Amino acid sequence: MHRLFISDLHLSEETPKVEAALANLLLDNPLPDSLVILGDFFEAWVGDDDNAPLANRLRELLYKTSQRGCEISIARGNRDFMLGQRFADDVGASLLDDETLIEIAKKPAVVLHGDTLCTDDTDYQQFRAMVHDADWQAEMMNKGLDERRELAQQLRALSIDAASNKPEDIMDVNSEAVSALMASVGVSIMIHGHTHRPARHLLPLGERIVLGDWSETSGWLLREQGDSLTLEQFIIH
Repeated sequence: MHRLFISDLHLSEETPKVEAALANLLLDNPLPDSLVILGDFFEAWVGDDDNAPLANRLRELLYKTSQRGCEISIARGNRDFMLGQRFADDVGASLLDDETLIEIAKKPAVVLHGDTLCTDDTDYQQFRAMVHDADWQAEMMNKGLDERRELAQQLRALSIDAASNKPEDIMDVNSEAVSALMASVGVSIMIHGHTHRPARHLLPLGERIVLGDWSETSGWLLREQGDSLTLEQFIIH
């Protein structure tokens, strides 16, 4: 098994180098058996009916990848929480739950975006509960695309403003939440993104691996080959 884990690309029309790097990874290199995207693939996602050029380009790229035999799995992040089954079907992918149990490097593991572990950030957790509510999302989908895009921009601005006034440690994962989840589902490996703090943390229960975010200059991935796991940073030109 050759599997890649990525997250936090935050793709938008303002990130052409990141988009090109993703295309290079999937089209110009040996294709992995599996690609796992752990949230915030898009900087914002207003619904699976999005017909913007960016959305269509990424649909085409992922569809080509899946048609070449790469199994794709996608988790929602805090930026693309409106991503749904229709998008997954469009690209030939499977949609992951908020927490998904799989075997990684021949060990039991859990993969997730990571925002649910930031339990010290109570304001964000309240916001998350609201936007993940089925009724709230249904109300949003009743609005036109342009109105949803405008609302997404407003939410992004509010998020940036709120984050600027919070201590850094509040926006990181809570160690007790990490241990509680690993213990409750019986795993020795946890993989997540969200915090933009790539690292490998040895814990009493096993290991927590944090994926890095992609920028104009570099990207991050976790590579699984057999029972080997390597966290890799690569240059984006």
